[in-house]
Amino acid sequence: MTAKIAYDDVEVGTELPAQTFRVTRATLVQYAGASGDFNPIHWNEKFAKEVGLPDVIAHGMFTMAEAIRVVTDWAGDPGAVVEYGVRFTKPVVVPNDDEGATIEVSGKVAVKLDDNTVRVDLVATSAGQKVLGMSRAVVRLA
Repeated sequence: MTAKIAYDDVEVGTELPAQTFRVTRATLVQYAGASGDFNPIHWNEKFAKEVGLPDVIAHGMFTMAEAIRVVTDWAGDPGAVVEYGVRFTKPVVVPNDDEGATIEVSGKVAVKLDDNTVRVDLVATSAGQKVLGMSRAVVRLA
């Protein structure tokens, strides 16, 4: 599959629309059910603190999935993403309140590659700290 955006219409430096994603404890329970990852660091505050975390943290794969939504929404086709990788740099700490946490994600076309593909570099932060490093996606455009 290819994206709805034309390769020739995209330049290096093109910024993707930034998005903010809210994460609550309820979100983490829903994700645990969908993914099968019931590690107590994602739902049990006492356990998370006992293992040295500041509080319950979001699943790394959840954070990664939210970040790529910026690319798939921009491309118009999730199947256009042909490669995606990140390094986890800081956890997304999710307090036990009505607000939860937010993940802010922005992206920019970094390189135009061969075969109508581009590399998009993403920046994902939460509570003012970068939570994903080396976050890059290769996207096949029309």
